Amino acid sequence: MVITGLTSKFGSNFEFAGKIALIAFFGSGIAHKIRAILSLLSDWPTVDSATRWTYLAAHVCGLIFLVLIIATTIIRHRPVRSAEGIEPRISALVGTFLGGALGLLPPVEISPPVTLFAVGLSAVGAVLSAYVLLWLGRSFSVMAQARKLVTGGPYRIIRHPLYCCEELMALGLMLLVLSPWAVLIVIVQWGFQLRRMVNEERVLRAEFPAYDEYAARVPRLIPRLF
Repeated sequence: MVITGLTSKFGSNFEFAGKIALIAFFGSGIAHKIRAILSLLSDWPTVDSATRWTYLAAHVCGLIFLVLIIATTIIRHRPVRSAEGIEPRISALVGTFLGGALGLLPPVEISPPVTLFAVGLSAVGAVLSAYVLLWLGRSFSVMAQARKLVTGGPYRIIRHPLYCCEELMALGLMLLVLSPWAVLIVIVQWGFQLRRMVNEERVLRAEFPAYDEYAARVPRLIPRLF
């Protein structure tokens, strides 16, 4: 009984600490997005129409996605099962936060059409990520944890739609700072995301008996045409 109580208390403290860390990290992202929007609005008359509207859409979509992450982090269900060991935690943290390193790389000179495409790709990725996150709701998690099985909406098409949509944002940012380092960051990050999927599925299979049937019916990443 004592051991069970200590384990429960540790899990509760870990969950609370995880929430605080996520809120702080993505809160800083919200502040950055707000500054970018205000800067764009101050330069509005000097920026051509297509560029300013594309950038504004990307910033607003990214802001909405970050706000949703914080909201779902605050109200999410407590995990009923978590992956054991250090590797799933490392994979989850690297897969989640490594993409942020792209923002530390200097922008490169690219043509206006490529710039608009890159920014537009990020905007689309942010919109789709926000849509998926709304479906995921209180089951959202960074670590490999089971909270509640979600199989509706975009999860009827593939088993990991959020990671795929987030990768669109990463690819758009990669194009804006295109370099060997940027490409390496995206490749390494996606590798950890793939490992993260394996860890999450192992936890979900162990907790939810219906997951095997769901996984047999829905592909992991590539939608079935028929």
